[in-house]
Amino acid sequence: MNTSKYIVRQPIKDINNHIVGYEILYHGENTAFSAGEPKERANDFAAADTIYNFLTLNTDKLLRGALHFMTFTTTLLMKKTPRLFDKNELVIQIDDSVLLHPLAMHMIQQYAREGYKIAVNEFQFAPRYLGMLDNIDYIKLNFKNTSELSIKNIVEIARSMNKKCIATNIDSEALYQLAQKMKMDAMEGSFVAEKIAVKTHNSGYMQSNFFRLMVAVTQDEPDVEQIEHIISVDATLTYGLLKIANSRYFALRRKVSSVRQAIMTLGLSELKQWVYLLSASNAENQMDEGAEEFLHLSFMRANFCSNLIGYARDIPISKPEAYLMGMFSTLNYLIDASLEEILEQIPVQTEIKEALLHHTGRSGMLYDLALSYERADWARSEELAKELGVPTNLLTSLYFSCMEEVNQIWSDLTQQAVGQVDANAAAQDAAAANAPKGES
Repeated sequence: MNTSKYIVRQPIKDINNHIVGYEILYHGENTAFSAGEPKERANDFAAADTIYNFLTLNTDKLLRGALHFMTFTTTLLMKKTPRLFDKNELVIQIDDSVLLHPLAMHMIQQYAREGYKIAVNEFQFAPRYLGMLDNIDYIKLNFKNTSELSIKNIVEIARSMNKKCIATNIDSEALYQLAQKMKMDAMEGSFVAEKIAVKTHNSGYMQSNFFRLMVAVTQDEPDVEQIEHIISVDATLTYGLLKIANSRYFALRRKVSSVRQAIMTLGLSELKQWVYLLSASNAENQMDEGAEEFLHLSFMRANFCSNLIGYARDIPISKPEAYLMGMFSTLNYLIDASLEEILEQIPVQTEIKEALLHHTGRSGMLYDLALSYERADWARSEELAKELGVPTNLLTSLYFSCMEEVNQIWSDLTQQAVGQVDANAAAQDAAAANAPKGES
């Protein structure tokens, strides 16, 4: 009996590649309830069980600060499950099974009056859908099984009623271009999750994280562990440090393959010079939102891969190397070069290169497991987990443990950035107040 529950968070982006929210995708079926039960009731039990597990995994922290779209069944709506979530951070999604229920209209109207946003999955031209339009905020259209003409007609109706339209299942360039053509308000799907409009060149690191590094290296007694941690959460800082540590300048007999080794190789004096050089070259640049999202994604993959390797069998790389594998998986979006070119410039293990470039070997399977789970490809995730010896019932807890850690660190970085801005503003105000009259 398979009782594994899987939950993942996928980004929803607008046509400018900015994050507008996340969809919570979940999968799981409690076969003890589904045997001999009507399909809808079995699905309700499965959803209720999954959401219960979801809530016990500290999701109040994981859902904070962003808009999340989550599908609720009729039973969950009647049990007032949405009220467990902040209405400013939740969009209640409903599908056809809810709309067929005789109390659907009343329930949706009630939640809408309470201030919850409502979305309808796979909108159709049918009376039960059209009758709900006054209470609906988002119309979601499955681009894989809806004709272009139907999409055009639905979008026109939605626009006339000030509803937002979201394209779903965008998993190819062709569907992405169609969504752009139809001027959808937002899109989601595997292709969207890894889509970035313009590659970042020399300003790929996170400004707030770089500021923390500046402070750390200029202390009277720099803390090497703190410096290592700051660099290790940032893909482009890690790449840049490993690249310079393995340059001809240091004429090393042995290649450097970890952040700690690189710090020791450079020494604090050279490390400070490298940081100052980055500061000067990036003084006028700011990272765009798309690049920051990829840094966040690389950090999440790094943590997930390094946690998975603790349960996988016969993996030829170490836990720190698995971390680097996940961390470097998005570098081609952050640096103006192909991933193959990037990996040629740093001495990562051959197994890591093969995993990232060709998805081969046991390391490739581990990387693919992280990607499959991220994309909500539950069948492939189970298949890879079993082949690697990773217990499938641990995937969700590992994923959310990583997400909670990543979100906490990201929150700290953001607060650090706000503090930096406030400090700079205060310094400028003080300078202006003390400046002689007539100076600007």
